[in-house]
Amino acid sequence: MNKKRFTINLIARQAIVAALYAVLTVVNPLSYGNIQFRIAEILVFLCFFRHDYIIGLTLGCFIANLFSPMLLWDITMGVGATIIALFLIIKSKNIYIAAIWPVLANAFIVALELHLALELPYWMSALEVGIGEAAVMVVGLVVFLLIRRSKKTMYFLTLDNKYLEDESSKELESISDDKEL
Repeated sequence: MNKKRFTINLIARQAIVAALYAVLTVVNPLSYGNIQFRIAEILVFLCFFRHDYIIGLTLGCFIANLFSPMLLWDITMGVGATIIALFLIIKSKNIYIAAIWPVLANAFIVALELHLALELPYWMSALEVGIGEAAVMVVGLVVFLLIRRSKKTMYFLTLDNKYLEDESSKELESISDDKEL
């Protein structure tokens, strides 16, 4: 039964993250192209705290890129850049270093995509995409540094008991468990 609950919980979390990423990308007119501010990229910091969020973020990026004007290019290279960035975030021991990987991966890989698909100048595209991604990462870094201060929020995001420090916080654990209705 515990495994079933864990599996249902895991699937639900990944679906929520994927949906958030996809919706935040699709509704934002600056999510595609050489000048982009993909607000959903803030969510990549989730992988720093819980590695399995790579599933939901990758799926969300894939779904979002189904709406891209450069459909096949974005599905392959855009999702590839995201997977590389997420893998490097998972390997990072420092959140500040983790913030650099999406900037580099997107700047260089998406710039190549834009150069191959639209014949835009590579280095100018790398600069434009890199600046947009860096701006989003700075906002995301601030958001997640603030989130880190809240033990309840960190427990909710990670389901890691180390964020529950006293008995009154234990009720939070029972709230987050799947309950049969």
